[in-house]
Amino acid sequence: MTTRSHADECRNCQQVVRHLATVAFPWDTTRALELALFRSFASVRIGGLLHATGEFEGRPQKRYDDTDLIVSEIIENGFDSVRGQRAIGRMNELHARFRIANEDFLYVLSTFVFEPLRWNERFGWRRMSEDERLAWFRFWRAVGERMQILGIPATLADFAAFSSDYEKRNFRPQAASRQVALATREMFASWFPVPLRPLVRRSIHALLDPPLLAALDLQPAPRWLQRTVAAALRWRARLLRWLPQRRQPKLRTRIARAAYPRGYDIARLGPARAPRGSCPLPSEQGRAATAVAPAAAERGVDG
Repeated sequence: MTTRSHADECRNCQQVVRHLATVAFPWDTTRALELALFRSFASVRIGGLLHATGEFEGRPQKRYDDTDLIVSEIIENGFDSVRGQRAIGRMNELHARFRIANEDFLYVLSTFVFEPLRWNERFGWRRMSEDERLAWFRFWRAVGERMQILGIPATLADFAAFSSDYEKRNFRPQAASRQVALATREMFASWFPVPLRPLVRRSIHALLDPPLLAALDLQPAPRWLQRTVAAALRWRARLLRWLPQRRQPKLRTRIARAAYPRGYDIARLGPARAPRGSCPLPSEQGRAATAVAPAAAERGVDG
């Protein structure tokens, strides 16, 4: 591939992802990326680190808003824009405070690829085309490269194989992961009136698959609720097919946030200083030491 064609591919995937996330499927993309949080929590190392920082349990709404704003800046403006570059730079700055294994970065990146694609297959008002799916993958692969993540698979199939293998090796119940998941679930429930919150909690469980629930030590939702939630989301999709299509983008960076009543500065998103705790990884296991290719993923990182 020539340099020019690669540049064209990068521009195209940014345009496609912006349209998918802000015009075609804004609500779906947000819900899918919220589910992606729970997948990250289920990883023993990632869940342990997030619990150690105390951010999700101490001030979950601000932690959610900071992540949402950084990700939305990248999606809405593109990873090569000034604001997109600032957002990636801020994300890298925050992550640099901890020792995080490369394959953990790689797994979290995979959740940004696959959770929206899975959601679209199950609940989208239309299915993404193959070109759109590839653009979604290429977009996040490019973001990962700018995060200096090593060993990003070259194809969707290889990335899916890595993600599946990672979950088999790293999804295990532990108190830290459960506590972070419960705090996040409570934050989502707090968006609804008090009488509805028990149903919201169980509805979240209805959207999580059995291995994920087991790793987070959460009880499955009753079968009737699983069927009801899935049916409601499919009916929503059918209804949207008949409604006029959205023409203007829905930008999450424009949403009013209690934590930022006067707006926000990208450089100030996230904690001002490193939170309490540190990553439970030996220092020699940085990103370069744990670059993972799908064929070598079975070797693991730290046993």
